[in-house]
Amino acid sequence: MAMAEPLFRWAHIIAGILWIGLLYYFNWINGVFASKLDADTKQKGLPELLPRALYFFRWGAAYTWITGVALLGLVFYMNPSTLVGADTAGAHDAMLWGLAIILVGAGLYDVLWSKVFAGKEQAGVVITFLLVTGIMYSLTECCDFTIRGMYIHIGGLFGTCMAMNVWMRIWPAQRKIIAATKAGEAPDKAWGAVAGLRSKHNTYMSVPLVYMMINQHTSIVQCESVPAWGMLAIVTAVSWVFVKWVYKKSKTEAPAFY
Repeated sequence: MAMAEPLFRWAHIIAGILWIGLLYYFNWINGVFASKLDADTKQKGLPELLPRALYFFRWGAAYTWITGVALLGLVFYMNPSTLVGADTAGAHDAMLWGLAIILVGAGLYDVLWSKVFAGKEQAGVVITFLLVTGIMYSLTECCDFTIRGMYIHIGGLFGTCMAMNVWMRIWPAQRKIIAATKAGEAPDKAWGAVAGLRSKHNTYMSVPLVYMMINQHTSIVQCESVPAWGMLAIVTAVSWVFVKWVYKKSKTEAPAFY
């Protein structure tokens, strides 16, 4: 056990860097670059580039999620005091609530954004933010989670949504796009719309997720006038504003000085 935690943590960090690095490359660099290519260049170049990048992208996502689940069990579920504090009597129920929020929450996210919020992105963002904030509040105020416990489960929810997006939405759509491009056919715009939207979601979720994963091992920002769940909601909102700014910056002309 003494070796398991640092080993899984090392693997989690390496896989996460690989995954998130490629996520940012796809969203802030490759997407803008590929849109400027002519059809002939796309047919020759993208079928060579994308399968290579997608291979590391999807397996980076898989191993990040697998090692993250292992760490959740090792660090929190095998040490209940990190999850619910000194009173560990309700640890079993807290674990069940935590797992339910991660798994059911990820399923609800997929249904909402596949059906309810289709074509209603702005309303979807607002409602999603309110739902996530409600979960933050419930974990600390109703389920008596520690601040670390709340952070890790919101991070686990985001990470599960992101991994699910990669394997169930982004990769299948990209496979169709690559096959069509290789054959010299115009890809269905719906494929690109699905892959693009879920990849965009992953980019927005990744910034607060990295904060949740790292910050709980250093110092969690607290304020006497703002509860822990409120502070995390603020950090999430600020993170999303930052990502929106980077998207805007990425669409400008290539810098003359580099």
